[in-house]
Amino acid sequence: MRFLLTDLNDDIDFTDAGTCEEALGVLDGADVDLALLDLNMPGTDGLSALQKIHEAHPAVQIAVLSGMDDPDLIRDAIDQGASGFVPKASSSEVLVAALKLILAGGVYLPQAALNATAERPSNNDSPRTDLLSERQTDVLLKAIQGKPNKVIAREMNIAEGTVKTHLSAAFKALGVHNRTEAVFAAAKLGLKPPPPGQS
Repeated sequence: MRFLLTDLNDDIDFTDAGTCEEALGVLDGADVDLALLDLNMPGTDGLSALQKIHEAHPAVQIAVLSGMDDPDLIRDAIDQGASGFVPKASSSEVLVAALKLILAGGVYLPQAALNATAERPSNNDSPRTDLLSERQTDVLLKAIQGKPNKVIAREMNIAEGTVKTHLSAAFKALGVHNRTEAVFAAAKLGLKPPPPGQS
């Protein structure tokens, strides 16, 4: 894994943690951009660890690595704050591309999860993202990165109530009811944040 991740950045630094508590300790004392979480981490249920880490450090992007690719498990991971779900069976090229997308502020979902979502009934067969204002789109993109409303409001210098209004409009346009559904809908539509350094 360390060998593969050198493709992300030449001067990347790694820190290992064997338990959720160790991971939280590392995150408390370091400036970390990306956390790779194995759902089979000893001592705790993987999704519980994900929830704890995301709640304690909402700015840290979390990529889940798992030997399983069950669509319901993937949805649960995204719902708990993961910025992506990468099956361990993925090729090295897919893994690196997925992590680059996550580091750029996007959300990575394996094709199996997108296919399963496409089979689910939707209350809107034709999402109308063209109806969204630029501001509503910006709020939506931040929301699907797992950022809480309070953080979005602070970053965009708007009221938290305004964030909720924008999200409501975005969810309606996408034909979804919550952030998790929005993540999948946005991924299918190819919605993603601009490259780093662009607004």
